[in-house]
Amino acid sequence: MKNNYKPQVPDVMEAIFDVVYLVFDLFAAILFFVFSKGNMLFVLYGILTLTLCGGDAFHLVPRIIRAAYGSNDKIKRQLGIGLQVSSITMTIFYIILMYVWKFTFPEFKIPVIIEVIIWISAIVRIVICMFPQNNWCTDEGNMRLSIIRNAVFAITGIGVIILYLISGNTYGYHMTRMVAAIIISFGCYLPVTLFSKTKPKVGLLMIPKTCAYMWIIAMGLQLLF
Repeated sequence: MKNNYKPQVPDVMEAIFDVVYLVFDLFAAILFFVFSKGNMLFVLYGILTLTLCGGDAFHLVPRIIRAAYGSNDKIKRQLGIGLQVSSITMTIFYIILMYVWKFTFPEFKIPVIIEVIIWISAIVRIVICMFPQNNWCTDEGNMRLSIIRNAVFAITGIGVIILYLISGNTYGYHMTRMVAAIIISFGCYLPVTLFSKTKPKVGLLMIPKTCAYMWIIAMGLQLLF
């Protein structure tokens, strides 16, 4: 670590935000499991939240350490691996979100074509994320693969959006808010993955993106209580 490193205020604020986010996710997951009483919907919400928290922790913990102590080659490698892990777990997150929809609205039958699209696009993205050619641990990355894997990811997200549009305001759950949260998350996430290496300030969009995911979890907590 750099001995003369002094934490910058924006980095410290980001680190505090990241800690709050991870603690929120962990606490929410515990609540889902404790109060689920065997209800599969809330067990799924718990798994969904743990997947989000666990995957993002691989990327955010190194960022928190970097904010406090500065960067070095080890941190850069951890950040790269963390990005790869969180990219995979985020894809799994949307598969679980599809099943959350199924258990929230059991009287709706998921269109076969939508389920096939979600599964295939998710699997393709996970496979692409495994390629060493992504250069996760380098500053350059791989722009071509980044565009491909995120275009495929967008298809997964659109599939899940369609499901929550189909169910609309059934039961008065107002789960159409899930559509807004997913659109916000993708709208903030895609520019970051494509441009953050050349324009670091674009990385600030990760804050509203993270808030959108907290909103998704909060919707589940609202149903629980």
